[in-house]
Amino acid sequence: MTQPTKPAFDTTQPPPVPNKGKNAPRKCEQILTSAGQLFLQQGYERTSMSQIAQLAGVSKGSLYNHFENKADLFTAFFEERSRTRLDTLKAVSRTPQPDLRTALIQAASTIITLLTDHEAIGLYRIVVAEANEFPHLADTLWHYGFSRTLSSLTEWFTHKHEAGLLKIDDAAFAAEQFLMMSQTRIVQRTRLSLPVDRSPKSINRVASAVADHFLKIYAP
Repeated sequence: MTQPTKPAFDTTQPPPVPNKGKNAPRKCEQILTSAGQLFLQQGYERTSMSQIAQLAGVSKGSLYNHFENKADLFTAFFEERSRTRLDTLKAVSRTPQPDLRTALIQAASTIITLLTDHEAIGLYRIVVAEANEFPHLADTLWHYGFSRTLSSLTEWFTHKHEAGLLKIDDAAFAAEQFLMMSQTRIVQRTRLSLPVDRSPKSINRVASAVADHFLKIYAP
């Protein structure tokens, strides 16, 4: 039996916030950790709120005090994980590098590494497999994953354009190009469980190619 389809997320609003209480932070962490474990093991549809409550060691009443339904719980879990990954990418853009090419290589390498870790691949497969049945999963992936990454890259490229290091008319489009180029070969093959070299040397080779092609388009 499917859940009612939730409306697309309004990116001007914050993600679902758990109810607060004396032990809320600790319980919330337990719930999110347990939910993530079950989502990755079983997928979204096969995971129930009862299973999450049992694994987290909380009552169903306590679970529903924190999260209204499974959709909100998945969103909160995905948002929390996405924020961590985005902070890593932002740190790259803010770290001084000897030149722009080196910075772009580091950014592409970070994107490849983040998108191919076990958890990221598992969440991506859940969304692809179950988005037709549960459309809000695709909304979650886009708004708390790709959209935020694109916004961060757009801001970075805008600053580089203003500094005269890049010549970009549409920074948002350039950000999408960079993100898609970074998913060449290694990310796509990993998502499909195809054999691919994921060694640091291979990642650096792809990241270097991404940086070079990007600069061919946007170098002043």
